[in-house]
Amino acid sequence: MALPAPNEIIIEGRSIRVRGLVQGVGFRPTVWKIARKCGLEGDVLNDGAGVRIRAWGSTSDLDMFLQQLKEQAPPLSRIDSIEWEDLTSPFPEQGFHIVASEGGHVETGIVPDASICTACQDEISNPQNPRYRYPFTNCTHCGPRLSIVQALPYDRDHTSMAGFQMCPSCQGEYDDPSDRRFHAQPNSCPDCGPQAWLENADGDRLDVSGFRDAVDAAATFIRAGKIVAIKGIGGFHLACDAGNEDAVVMLRQRKHRYGKPLALMARDLEMASGYVSINAMERDALIGSESPIVVLERKKRGLSLASGVAPGQTCLGFMLPYTPLHLVLMADMQRPIVLTSGNRSEEPQVTENGEAL
Repeated sequence: MALPAPNEIIIEGRSIRVRGLVQGVGFRPTVWKIARKCGLEGDVLNDGAGVRIRAWGSTSDLDMFLQQLKEQAPPLSRIDSIEWEDLTSPFPEQGFHIVASEGGHVETGIVPDASICTACQDEISNPQNPRYRYPFTNCTHCGPRLSIVQALPYDRDHTSMAGFQMCPSCQGEYDDPSDRRFHAQPNSCPDCGPQAWLENADGDRLDVSGFRDAVDAAATFIRAGKIVAIKGIGGFHLACDAGNEDAVVMLRQRKHRYGKPLALMARDLEMASGYVSINAMERDALIGSESPIVVLERKKRGLSLASGVAPGQTCLGFMLPYTPLHLVLMADMQRPIVLTSGNRSEEPQVTENGEAL
Protein backbone atom coordinates (compact mmCIF):
# COMPACT_ATOMS: atom_id res chain seq x y z
CA MET A 1 0.00 0.00 0.00
CA ALA A 2 1.39 3.38 -0.98
CA LEU A 3 1.95 5.82 1.86
CA PRO A 4 0.70 9.44 1.49
CA ALA A 5 3.22 12.12 0.63
CA PRO A 6 4.48 14.07 3.68
CA ASN A 7 2.36 17.18 2.91
CA GLU A 8 -0.63 15.38 1.42
CA ILE A 9 -3.94 16.03 3.22
CA ILE A 10 -5.85 12.85 3.91
CA ILE A 11 -9.58 13.17 3.27
CA GLU A 12 -11.84 11.12 5.47
CA GLY A 13 -15.61 10.84 5.76
CA ARG A 14 -17.88 10.78 8.79
CA SER A 15 -21.54 9.94 9.23
CA ILE A 16 -22.72 12.19 12.05
CA ARG A 17 -25.94 11.73 14.01
CA VAL A 18 -27.33 14.67 16.02
CA ARG A 19 -30.17 13.96 18.44
CA GLY A 20 -32.30 16.34 20.48
CA LEU A 21 -34.59 19.21 19.56
CA VAL A 22 -32.96 19.85 16.20
CA GLN A 23 -35.87 20.10 13.75
CA GLY A 24 -37.74 23.32 13.07
CA VAL A 25 -35.00 25.50 14.55
CA GLY A 26 -32.80 26.29 11.54
CA PHE A 27 -30.40 23.46 12.36
CA ARG A 28 -29.80 22.27 8.79
CA PRO A 29 -28.98 25.80 7.54
CA THR A 30 -26.59 26.18 10.47
CA VAL A 31 -24.90 22.88 9.58
CA TRP A 32 -24.65 24.03 5.96
CA LYS A 33 -23.03 27.34 6.89
CA ILE A 34 -20.50 25.81 9.30
CA ALA A 35 -19.63 23.00 6.88
CA ARG A 36 -19.00 25.48 4.07
CA LYS A 37 -16.85 27.62 6.37
CA CYS A 38 -14.82 24.55 7.36
CA GLY A 39 -14.32 23.56 3.71
CA LEU A 40 -16.24 20.28 3.97
CA GLU A 41 -18.18 18.39 1.33
CA GLY A 42 -21.27 16.36 2.10
CA ASP A 43 -24.94 16.73 2.94
CA VAL A 44 -27.43 17.12 5.79
CA LEU A 45 -31.01 15.97 6.18
CA ASN A 46 -33.81 15.54 8.71
CA ASP A 47 -35.06 12.06 9.48
CA GLY A 48 -37.05 10.33 12.18
CA ALA A 49 -34.09 10.25 14.56
CA GLY A 50 -33.08 13.90 14.28
CA VAL A 51 -30.43 15.25 11.89
CA ARG A 52 -28.04 13.13 9.84
CA ILE A 53 -24.87 14.64 8.41
CA ARG A 54 -22.38 13.12 5.98
CA ALA A 55 -19.18 15.12 5.82
CA TRP A 56 -15.85 14.68 4.05
CA GLY A 57 -12.69 16.65 4.80
CA SER A 58 -9.43 16.58 6.69
CA THR A 59 -9.39 15.29 10.25
CA SER A 60 -8.70 18.77 11.61
CA ASP A 61 -11.51 20.35 9.56
CA LEU A 62 -13.99 17.67 10.63
CA ASP A 63 -13.01 18.11 14.27
CA MET A 64 -13.36 21.89 13.93
CA PHE A 65 -16.80 21.42 12.33
CA LEU A 66 -18.06 19.32 15.24
CA GLN A 67 -16.73 21.80 17.79
CA GLN A 68 -18.30 24.79 16.04
CA LEU A 69 -21.58 22.93 15.65
CA LYS A 70 -21.76 22.56 19.44
CA GLU A 71 -20.80 26.19 20.00
CA GLN A 72 -22.99 27.77 17.29
CA ALA A 73 -26.15 25.66 17.46
CA PRO A 74 -29.34 27.69 16.82
CA PRO A 75 -30.74 29.34 19.97
CA LEU A 76 -34.02 27.38 19.86
CA SER A 77 -32.26 24.02 19.52
CA ARG A 78 -31.15 21.54 22.16
CA ILE A 79 -28.43 19.02 21.33
CA ASP A 80 -28.72 15.86 23.41
CA SER A 81 -25.95 13.94 21.68
CA ILE A 82 -23.60 13.95 18.68
CA GLU A 83 -22.31 10.58 17.52
CA TRP A 84 -20.25 9.75 14.46
CA GLU A 85 -18.67 6.85 12.62
CA ASP A 86 -16.25 6.63 9.73
CA LEU A 87 -17.43 6.55 6.13
CA THR A 88 -15.37 4.55 3.68
CA SER A 89 -17.10 5.63 0.46
CA PRO A 90 -16.13 8.88 -1.30
CA PHE A 91 -18.69 11.68 -1.61
CA PRO A 92 -20.36 11.39 -5.04
CA GLU A 93 -20.82 15.16 -5.52
CA GLN A 94 -19.01 18.43 -4.91
CA GLY A 95 -19.97 21.00 -2.30
CA PHE A 96 -22.22 20.72 0.74
CA HIS A 97 -25.98 20.33 0.32
CA ILE A 98 -29.25 20.29 2.25
CA VAL A 99 -31.12 17.29 0.86
CA ALA A 100 -34.66 15.95 1.08
CA SER A 101 -35.75 14.52 4.41
CA GLU A 102 -36.12 10.82 5.06
CA GLY A 103 -38.89 9.16 7.03
CA GLY A 104 -38.58 6.17 9.30
CA HIS A 105 -39.22 5.41 12.94
CA VAL A 106 -39.66 8.70 14.82
CA GLU A 107 -37.28 9.12 17.74
CA THR A 108 -36.99 12.91 17.79
CA GLY A 109 -39.16 15.74 19.04
CA ILE A 110 -40.14 19.18 17.84
CA VAL A 111 -39.55 22.46 19.63
CA PRO A 112 -42.40 24.53 21.05
CA ASP A 113 -43.67 27.61 19.28
CA ALA A 114 -41.37 30.59 19.83
CA SER A 115 -42.45 34.19 20.38
CA ILE A 116 -41.83 36.69 17.61
CA CYS A 117 -38.20 37.79 17.30
CA THR A 118 -36.97 41.38 17.17
CA ALA A 119 -36.26 41.26 13.43
CA CYS A 120 -39.81 40.14 12.61
CA GLN A 121 -41.21 42.76 15.00
CA ASP A 122 -39.30 45.42 13.09
CA GLU A 123 -40.71 44.18 9.77
CA ILE A 124 -44.37 44.20 10.78
CA SER A 125 -43.96 47.64 12.39
CA ASN A 126 -42.37 49.24 9.32
CA PRO A 127 -44.90 50.69 6.82
CA GLN A 128 -42.28 50.37 4.07
CA ASN A 129 -41.80 46.64 4.60
CA PRO A 130 -43.79 44.10 2.52
CA ARG A 131 -44.75 42.32 5.75
CA TYR A 132 -46.10 45.45 7.45
CA ARG A 133 -48.92 44.37 9.81
CA TYR A 134 -48.82 40.84 8.37
CA PRO A 135 -50.06 38.71 11.29
CA PHE A 136 -48.34 35.47 10.21
CA THR A 137 -44.76 36.71 9.84
CA ASN A 138 -42.07 34.27 11.00
CA CYS A 139 -38.48 33.15 10.38
CA THR A 140 -36.06 30.44 11.51
CA HIS A 141 -35.70 32.21 14.87
CA CYS A 142 -39.37 32.47 15.79
CA GLY A 143 -42.93 31.48 15.03
CA PRO A 144 -45.07 28.35 15.07
CA ARG A 145 -43.48 24.92 15.35
CA LEU A 146 -45.20 22.30 17.52
CA SER A 147 -48.67 23.76 16.97
CA ILE A 148 -48.55 23.39 13.18
CA VAL A 149 -46.58 20.16 12.69
CA GLN A 150 -48.58 17.12 11.65
CA ALA A 151 -45.77 14.59 11.20
CA LEU A 152 -41.99 14.29 11.31
CA PRO A 153 -39.49 14.93 9.79
CA TYR A 154 -40.23 18.64 10.09
CA ASP A 155 -40.80 19.93 6.55
CA ARG A 156 -43.40 22.29 5.10
CA ASP A 157 -45.35 19.37 3.60
CA HIS A 158 -45.78 17.99 7.11
CA THR A 159 -47.25 21.21 8.56
CA SER A 160 -50.47 23.18 8.24
CA MET A 161 -48.58 25.40 5.75
CA ALA A 162 -48.55 22.60 3.16
CA GLY A 163 -51.43 24.17 1.22
CA PHE A 164 -49.67 27.53 0.82
CA GLN A 165 -47.13 27.64 -2.00
CA MET A 166 -44.41 30.22 -1.51
CA CYS A 167 -44.37 33.15 -3.91
CA PRO A 168 -41.12 33.91 -5.80
CA SER A 169 -40.05 36.43 -3.15
CA CYS A 170 -40.55 34.01 -0.24
CA GLN A 171 -38.95 31.20 -2.22
CA GLY A 172 -35.95 33.44 -2.82
CA GLU A 173 -35.61 34.01 0.94
CA TYR A 174 -36.00 30.28 1.56
CA ASP A 175 -33.20 29.46 -0.92
CA ASP A 176 -30.78 32.22 0.14
CA PRO A 177 -28.14 31.01 2.64
CA SER A 178 -27.54 34.58 3.80
CA ASP A 179 -31.21 35.18 4.65
CA ARG A 180 -32.60 34.45 8.11
CA ARG A 181 -35.50 32.66 6.37
CA PHE A 182 -33.13 30.18 4.71
CA HIS A 183 -35.08 26.90 4.89
CA ALA A 184 -37.70 28.45 7.22
CA GLN A 185 -40.52 25.96 6.66
CA PRO A 186 -43.53 28.22 7.54
CA ASN A 187 -42.19 31.17 5.52
CA SER A 188 -44.96 33.30 3.98
CA CYS A 189 -46.03 36.86 3.23
CA PRO A 190 -49.29 38.71 2.43
CA ASP A 191 -49.06 37.57 -1.21
CA CYS A 192 -48.84 33.83 -0.59
CA GLY A 193 -49.61 33.00 3.03
CA PRO A 194 -52.65 32.72 5.31
CA GLN A 195 -54.94 35.71 5.68
CA ALA A 196 -56.88 37.09 8.65
CA TRP A 197 -60.59 37.85 8.49
CA LEU A 198 -63.39 38.78 10.86
CA GLU A 199 -66.73 36.98 11.27
CA ASN A 200 -69.84 37.69 13.28
CA ALA A 201 -71.49 35.14 15.57
CA ASP A 202 -73.43 33.71 12.61
CA GLY A 203 -70.24 32.94 10.69
CA ASP A 204 -70.69 35.73 8.14
CA ARG A 205 -67.56 37.60 7.13
CA LEU A 206 -67.65 41.27 8.04
CA ASP A 207 -66.73 44.08 5.69
CA VAL A 208 -63.59 45.64 7.13
CA SER A 209 -62.96 48.09 4.29
CA GLY A 210 -63.40 50.98 6.74
CA PHE A 211 -60.42 49.74 8.75
CA ARG A 212 -56.75 49.16 7.98
CA ASP A 213 -57.39 45.42 8.07
CA ALA A 214 -59.32 42.73 9.96
CA VAL A 215 -57.03 42.94 12.98
CA ASP A 216 -57.56 46.70 13.20
CA ALA A 217 -61.32 46.09 13.12
CA ALA A 218 -61.03 43.52 15.92
CA ALA A 219 -59.00 45.96 18.04
CA THR A 220 -61.62 48.65 17.47
CA PHE A 221 -64.41 46.32 18.61
CA ILE A 222 -62.46 45.41 21.76
CA ARG A 223 -61.96 49.08 22.62
CA ALA A 224 -65.71 49.57 22.12
CA GLY A 225 -66.50 46.97 24.79
CA LYS A 226 -67.07 43.92 22.58
CA ILE A 227 -65.76 40.40 23.16
CA VAL A 228 -63.71 39.03 20.27
CA ALA A 229 -62.67 35.41 19.77
CA ILE A 230 -59.14 35.42 18.37
CA LYS A 231 -57.70 32.35 16.72
CA GLY A 232 -54.03 32.11 17.60
CA ILE A 233 -51.46 29.49 16.65
CA GLY A 234 -52.83 26.76 18.89
CA GLY A 235 -56.49 27.66 19.32
CA PHE A 236 -58.95 30.37 20.27
CA HIS A 237 -58.72 33.01 22.98
CA LEU A 238 -61.44 35.36 24.15
CA ALA A 239 -60.40 39.00 24.37
CA CYS A 240 -61.98 42.10 25.86
CA ASP A 241 -60.94 45.46 27.30
CA ALA A 242 -59.55 44.74 30.77
CA GLY A 243 -60.74 48.15 31.95
CA ASN A 244 -64.35 47.66 30.88
CA GLU A 245 -66.34 46.20 33.78
CA ASP A 246 -69.35 45.20 31.68
CA ALA A 247 -67.19 43.44 29.08
CA VAL A 248 -65.34 41.45 31.76
CA VAL A 249 -68.62 40.39 33.40
CA MET A 250 -70.01 39.27 30.04
CA LEU A 251 -66.84 37.30 29.24
CA ARG A 252 -67.03 35.48 32.57
CA GLN A 253 -70.65 34.58 31.91
CA ARG A 254 -69.80 33.14 28.50
CA LYS A 255 -66.94 31.07 29.91
CA HIS A 256 -68.92 30.03 33.01
CA ARG A 257 -65.87 31.16 34.95
CA TYR A 258 -67.02 33.32 37.80
CA GLY A 259 -64.16 33.61 40.26
CA LYS A 260 -60.75 32.59 38.91
CA PRO A 261 -58.39 35.40 37.84
CA LEU A 262 -58.21 36.17 34.12
CA ALA A 263 -54.95 36.44 32.16
CA LEU A 264 -53.95 39.80 30.74
CA MET A 265 -51.92 40.93 27.75
CA ALA A 266 -50.11 44.27 27.78
CA ARG A 267 -48.78 46.03 24.69
CA ASP A 268 -45.27 46.15 26.17
CA LEU A 269 -43.33 46.21 29.43
CA GLU A 270 -44.02 49.90 29.90
CA MET A 271 -47.78 49.34 29.82
CA ALA A 272 -47.60 46.36 32.19
CA SER A 273 -45.45 48.32 34.65
CA GLY A 274 -48.30 50.76 35.17
CA TYR A 275 -50.22 48.01 36.96
CA VAL A 276 -47.63 45.64 38.45
CA SER A 277 -44.08 45.58 39.77
CA ILE A 278 -41.60 43.76 37.52
CA ASN A 279 -38.15 42.63 38.67
CA ALA A 280 -35.29 41.58 36.39
CA MET A 281 -36.10 37.86 36.46
CA GLU A 282 -39.77 38.51 35.72
CA ARG A 283 -38.82 40.86 32.90
CA ASP A 284 -36.62 38.22 31.30
CA ALA A 285 -39.46 35.70 31.50
CA LEU A 286 -41.93 38.10 29.88
CA ILE A 287 -39.68 38.84 26.90
CA GLY A 288 -38.24 35.31 26.52
CA SER A 289 -38.95 32.99 23.60
CA GLU A 290 -41.41 30.96 25.71
CA SER A 291 -43.48 34.11 26.46
CA PRO A 292 -45.36 32.69 29.45
CA ILE A 293 -48.00 34.29 31.63
CA VAL A 294 -46.06 35.73 34.57
CA VAL A 295 -47.81 36.28 37.90
CA LEU A 296 -46.80 39.74 39.13
CA GLU A 297 -47.52 41.74 42.28
CA ARG A 298 -50.01 44.56 41.83
CA LYS A 299 -48.78 48.04 42.58
CA LYS A 300 -50.50 49.61 45.57
CA ARG A 301 -50.96 52.82 43.63
CA GLY A 302 -51.04 51.28 40.18
CA LEU A 303 -53.47 52.03 37.39
CA SER A 304 -56.93 50.54 37.79
CA LEU A 305 -58.57 47.72 35.87
CA ALA A 306 -62.05 46.23 35.98
CA SER A 307 -62.62 44.70 39.42
CA GLY A 308 -63.77 41.46 37.78
CA VAL A 309 -60.35 40.74 36.26
CA ALA A 310 -58.86 39.26 39.44
CA PRO A 311 -61.29 39.76 42.34
CA GLY A 312 -59.63 39.71 45.73
CA GLN A 313 -56.15 39.07 44.31
CA THR A 314 -52.95 40.97 45.06
CA CYS A 315 -51.30 39.69 41.87
CA LEU A 316 -52.10 39.81 38.16
CA GLY A 317 -51.07 37.37 35.42
CA PHE A 318 -49.52 39.27 32.51
CA MET A 319 -48.10 38.24 29.16
CA LEU A 320 -46.74 40.26 26.26
CA PRO A 321 -47.61 39.86 22.55
CA TYR A 322 -45.90 36.68 21.39
CA THR A 323 -47.21 36.41 17.83
CA PRO A 324 -47.35 38.99 15.04
CA LEU A 325 -51.15 38.93 15.27
CA HIS A 326 -51.04 39.91 18.94
CA LEU A 327 -48.42 42.57 18.25
CA VAL A 328 -50.58 44.16 15.54
CA LEU A 329 -53.71 43.85 17.70
CA MET A 330 -52.09 45.58 20.66
CA ALA A 331 -50.31 48.31 18.70
CA ASP A 332 -52.97 50.96 19.34
CA MET A 333 -54.31 49.68 22.67
CA GLN A 334 -54.05 52.17 25.50
CA ARG A 335 -54.57 49.61 28.28
CA PRO A 336 -54.30 45.83 28.69
CA ILE A 337 -56.80 43.33 27.38
CA VAL A 338 -58.13 40.18 28.94
CA LEU A 339 -56.86 37.25 26.86
CA THR A 340 -58.15 33.96 28.16
CA SER A 341 -58.47 30.53 26.56
CA GLY A 342 -61.54 30.13 24.38
CA ASN A 343 -63.35 27.43 26.28
CA ARG A 344 -65.94 26.99 28.95
CA SER A 345 -64.61 26.34 32.43
CA GLU A 346 -63.02 22.87 32.80
CA GLU A 347 -63.38 22.12 29.05
CA PRO A 348 -60.61 21.89 26.39
CA GLN A 349 -59.60 24.94 24.40
CA VAL A 350 -61.57 25.42 21.19
CA THR A 351 -59.46 24.99 18.04
CA GLU A 352 -61.96 24.77 15.15
CA ASN A 353 -63.75 27.75 13.60
CA GLY A 354 -67.18 26.12 13.62
CA GLU A 355 -66.90 25.13 17.25
CA ALA A 356 -65.88 28.66 18.22
CA LEU A 357 -69.02 30.12 16.66
